[in-house]
Amino acid sequence: MVDGRVELVRFGDEPQFRTAAFFPRYLPNADCFELTPELERHVEAHVRTSLNDQARSREQINQASTSGEPFRRSVVERSMDEIRKEAEATVRRDWLAQRASMETKLNLDAAVFGEEAIEAYISEHGGRLVQSPKSLLGFRLHGDAHSVLLGITTRILAHIRTQACAQFGSPATSVLLGRPVRFRSSMGEGGNQQAVRLLTNAATAAGFEQVDFLEEPVAAAWAFHETSSDKHLALIVDVGGGTSDISLADVGGDDTAPKIHKSWGSPVGGTDVDLHLNLQEFMPLFGKGVTRTPVHHFYNAAAVHDQHRQRDFIKASFSGLEEPYRHRVGRLQASGATVRLNRAVERTKIFLSDSESASLRLSYIEQGLQAEIDQGRLLNAASELLRPLRTLLSSARTEIDEEPQRIYVTGGMSRAPYVATAVSAVFPDTPLISREESLAVIEGLVRASTRLL
Repeated sequence: MVDGRVELVRFGDEPQFRTAAFFPRYLPNADCFELTPELERHVEAHVRTSLNDQARSREQINQASTSGEPFRRSVVERSMDEIRKEAEATVRRDWLAQRASMETKLNLDAAVFGEEAIEAYISEHGGRLVQSPKSLLGFRLHGDAHSVLLGITTRILAHIRTQACAQFGSPATSVLLGRPVRFRSSMGEGGNQQAVRLLTNAATAAGFEQVDFLEEPVAAAWAFHETSSDKHLALIVDVGGGTSDISLADVGGDDTAPKIHKSWGSPVGGTDVDLHLNLQEFMPLFGKGVTRTPVHHFYNAAAVHDQHRQRDFIKASFSGLEEPYRHRVGRLQASGATVRLNRAVERTKIFLSDSESASLRLSYIEQGLQAEIDQGRLLNAASELLRPLRTLLSSARTEIDEEPQRIYVTGGMSRAPYVATAVSAVFPDTPLISREESLAVIEGLVRASTRLL
């Protein structure tokens, strides 16, 4: 907040920061090799093996010579220096191979963020792209996945903090983080608790001394409260990329803060539309529904936010797939191709919010290949979001004692006309007011932070 106005942190020329990060893998540097005591023991073991082999060969030749057998072999005697150099070279090769095969060893300190992260992932070979770490925080994490996700989230928050400090010329020591009512999770409430712990630890590691949270629809209520002169009962509907959230609140008037009555949440959002639009309209170009290839392969290809599914798709064999689908799937298995396709699907979804139809060329898969999509097909894919959204709205309505006087629709999906239609279907008599994408949540967080932190 600067002179009573909300100032957004800028990230280059992008209008909004996209929480995507690309982390290249460590490339082992041969110059960093040195013989530690442990590696020295490996060298000595190779030396002993070579000396024993050389002695055994010499003994076999001597036995053959004394028994009168024809002389067929000779031993090329190697000096101790030669044997040791060969042993050191073997240990060095093993050391490099071990580091090159460490799949989870990411160079977290060489991260690229935002749209540049996606471009880097498409152009680079190897490394990991994390497009929305928030969508992973509530899931059960095995092995070192917890520490890797913590490191990724820490770097993203540190990047945001660094940009803010540089822009405003002052240290940022406190942070108010927006959070969904319900995180995407495989563990129920335990997933919510894990997500909050991970975010708290990441923010602390990123340099914030005070870390607080505010549910995103509650944050939006703060924004509407500050810009409303009259006091009224409002329903805030925040439909974002990963979750859909609702709050019922008294906003406006002379009160210093909105009065929150209740909140509801569902772990569905715009990425679900992307996934099913991809499956229904793009994957048939690769054989879905027209070949005998099991559907789960195409689901794995479309699920770009799921690293395990992406790995399974890339490793799968499609040698029995008929042409032209075998060639197309092979191109889709190339590094970065599924992410490139998903980004095109997302842009098509946004384009169809204002246009009747769209034509998308896929020349990087096959020359002349393109997909034709219209609003009807988009609406069919959007049913994967609209069904749970209507259920959430209906559940909220049954728990509301008094009809809201206004409904504010915000979030990244608020520009989609079918979202407003779904809200109006449940609350047909309440006027809808839309706020620009996710800025209501951001503005509300800033205004709330001036009172809460």
